[in-house]
Amino acid sequence: MAIVGIDTVLYGVEDLDLSTRFFEDFGLPLLSRSAEESVFRLDEGSTVLLRPYGHPSVPKGTYQGYGVKETIWGVDNRESFDRLVRDIGSDREVTVGPDGAARFRTDCGLPVGLRVFNRKKVVYAPDPLNAPGHVGRLNQHRKWKRRARPKTLNHVVFAVEDYWKSFAFFRDRLHFRLSDHQKQVGIYTRCDGANDHHNMFLADCKLPGMPGHPAFHHCNFGVEDIDEVMVGSNYMTRQGWKHGFLGTGRHRIASALFCYLLCPAGGEAEYGADSDYLDDNWIPREWEFRFGTATWMHSLPHFMQEEVPWDVEFYKEFLPPRK
Repeated sequence: MAIVGIDTVLYGVEDLDLSTRFFEDFGLPLLSRSAEESVFRLDEGSTVLLRPYGHPSVPKGTYQGYGVKETIWGVDNRESFDRLVRDIGSDREVTVGPDGAARFRTDCGLPVGLRVFNRKKVVYAPDPLNAPGHVGRLNQHRKWKRRARPKTLNHVVFAVEDYWKSFAFFRDRLHFRLSDHQKQVGIYTRCDGANDHHNMFLADCKLPGMPGHPAFHHCNFGVEDIDEVMVGSNYMTRQGWKHGFLGTGRHRIASALFCYLLCPAGGEAEYGADSDYLDDNWIPREWEFRFGTATWMHSLPHFMQEEVPWDVEFYKEFLPPRK
């Protein structure tokens, strides 16, 4: 085990006040605020930093636009950290800052870092479900929630030029696992020390709806259940924020509930719940992109209007040899 999840994401933003208000409405706990940055800290210990796009700490490069400009991946202990830094430093520049993070760029130009991270276990208690013939709650109603309060930072998504080549660096140098492949769309990948279905999605930047160049797309923040997803969605609508292209629904890939919101800090911010969890016994799948996109959605986009073919198969390179 080595990398256990996302320690920190650093946003380069156009409007610090507006971006801070968005994430406060979204439900992230504000740790501190100054003229140059806003710091949010989730229950698991992960951090969201907002700084003006022109701030000297915000990396510049081929990834255009506002949004996450640096991702610090959390490592389980100092021994793992030292081993990874030695390997990465064998063929590229690595700088270790006073904050303990070792920073470098991947082969596809992503600014990333590594830091020892004590990822805390969070506590959720989803309501039992009722169905005809199966009583999970008797003489008891479901919890009433006022708004969403995310506790985890589950994954980050980037649009890249070549997602297979981009993934290869994370696989070969940082030991990420392939979770699933959405054909001609992108790669879902998870850290070797995490059980999330994916901690990062690398998508083809030239797809319709993508920017056409390398860029940040969205972060996913974990909430308890469908009620918290929808209460959060309603609260954000009342505050004047708008939903993203896919809106609200459940992905078939990862089984996850989703709600996307347009984010003034860049890209979108996603509420997520009820995702699949994986270990190294999982066999990755290859999905037709529409079939993997949704089990259901509150408002079907044009490319989902017709019946979607059931098209998924095991990724053949991961199947055991036949005897």
